[in-house]
Amino acid sequence: MRSVIARLRRLQRAFGLADDGNIAVIFALACLPIVGLVGASIDYSQASKVRTDLQAAIDATALMVSKNAATASQTELQTSATSHFKALFYNPDAQNATVTATYSSDGGSAVTVTGAASMKTSFTSVIGVSKIDISASSTVKWGNSRLRVALVLDVTGSMSSSGKMTALKTATKNMLTQLKSAATTNGDVYVSIIPFAKDVNVDPSSYKNSWISWALWDAVNGRCSKRSRNNDTEAECLDDNGKWTPDDHNEWTGCVTDRNQDYDTTNTPPSIQTPATLFPAEQDDNCPVPIMALSYDWTALNQKISSMEPDGATNQPIGLQWGFQSLTSAPFIIPAKDPQYKYNEVIILLSDGLNTRDRWYGNGYSYSSQVDARQKILCNNVKTAGITIYTVQVNTGGDPLSTVLKACASGPDKFFLLTSANQMVTTFNQIGTALSNLRVAK
Repeated sequence: MRSVIARLRRLQRAFGLADDGNIAVIFALACLPIVGLVGASIDYSQASKVRTDLQAAIDATALMVSKNAATASQTELQTSATSHFKALFYNPDAQNATVTATYSSDGGSAVTVTGAASMKTSFTSVIGVSKIDISASSTVKWGNSRLRVALVLDVTGSMSSSGKMTALKTATKNMLTQLKSAATTNGDVYVSIIPFAKDVNVDPSSYKNSWISWALWDAVNGRCSKRSRNNDTEAECLDDNGKWTPDDHNEWTGCVTDRNQDYDTTNTPPSIQTPATLFPAEQDDNCPVPIMALSYDWTALNQKISSMEPDGATNQPIGLQWGFQSLTSAPFIIPAKDPQYKYNEVIILLSDGLNTRDRWYGNGYSYSSQVDARQKILCNNVKTAGITIYTVQVNTGGDPLSTVLKACASGPDKFFLLTSANQMVTTFNQIGTALSNLRVAK
């Protein structure tokens, strides 16, 4: 027994004096950080996979809840987000996954969905890291643009044939419904309505008349002191040495004709300091129903469409010029623009005939290239101002292609040539859909 104990002691002393095993000890100690680093790469690679899955689920959840976010309460929004997230997110390595959804309407609508989870580590725990926290976020924005649309509508006599006026009213009212649906809050979408024939009607009861020029009206609406000249013009009365007395301006029914050239092709505000910028009053038996300034009173807009009746000759430029004016300049009061939003301004010009007459040219019955020439200048000015133009030619009578309407459009996809009245309904639906998508696009 004593010999065994002595032998063990000798071995113990020999092991203590030996240095052959030091390398193994040092290597074992050195392996710890190496194993930690290799393990960390494995853990963080797995965490990256968890984050990818989390981000995908958060992105999809944000898109889904954004559909009803504007009308949902915060509780409803959170419940919906949680439900969608749980259905979408699965990763067995993730723990304690949570999701939060918030809605904001500042500068447009936005839904922000954030998610969080953690992952238990397999290797880095040896260096004191027992879990990795993971997060992801997604924001869906829409409606940060606002829309202003001028509907410039031909109500000339030819619109009474082939069911065109009935179809136009249906098409326009359907579009108003689309535009109303695209608005989240009042002011997101404004619409003006400009019915036109040779003239437009500004409704003297609705607007101050400081921007009206009476020279043309006074010259043909009045009485001559020479009884035989009582119903003639001022010039004829004066030629007969008579005295001309203009009628009371309260008898004016609201029609205005083209402004002096070249103000007939611009949106220059009218000013009494520059008489040529004023709008000339005219007494026209074929005067359309009054125009309507930018509004989101959808009931009144629909009523305006219902009141339209066909009569008179075709002067597309005057309708387009007033559509231009209604979006941008006096005499209209243009609603203020919020700098948080982008504004898209659009004119939709529909006509069923070629230009036949304006203040200077044409006889009201045959095509006038001079009227087209004024319109070409005007169209270029409108597009230069950043306004998008859609043009629609309703050609049920075999007229030639309106080259001026085609060229006036902001692109080939924004000109429509129709050969039946009912095509107005489908065409306006197509345009209305495009405008609605422009407004609410995510």
